[in-house]
Amino acid sequence: MTTKAKTTTKQVEDAVAKGQETMEQALRASSEGYEQAVAMTKDQVEKASTAFFKGYDDFATINKQNVDAFMKAGNIWAKGTESVSKAYFDFAQASAEAGVEATKALMGAKTVKEAVDLQSDYARKRFDKIVAEGTRISEMAVQVGSQAFEPIQDQFTKTVEKALKTQTF
Repeated sequence: MTTKAKTTTKQVEDAVAKGQETMEQALRASSEGYEQAVAMTKDQVEKASTAFFKGYDDFATINKQNVDAFMKAGNIWAKGTESVSKAYFDFAQASAEAGVEATKALMGAKTVKEAVDLQSDYARKRFDKIVAEGTRISEMAVQVGSQAFEPIQDQFTKTVEKALKTQTF
């Protein structure tokens, strides 16, 4: 082989080697970039998943707390309604007994004036008792409503406070 041919072959071999080296560097750079992109994507997916599941866990916790608050309110309402109903029926029973006693007294009246006085006295006492018991039972009902609403109001306040803390502006 001639010197010129050897020189040309050498130049071609050098160019091929240089091209191969350039390709390997490009391939390595591409692989490194790909690996970095995959690593960054993996990190972002992990962060997003963590945030999503934390958000879901928070939602589930708040939902459970809301249900618990409504259950507690329902129990308070049921017990309170039972107390109000008992007070009402106790009042109704006492009224019936007072009516029977007044009727017996009225039947034993000897004069019309005595009957009118007994009837007037009974009516005044019954009116006073009805107003007093009506007020007491109404106050009980308002108190039951307020007490039953407390767990719901407390939970609502906690939920709003938590939402405002996690809110970013």
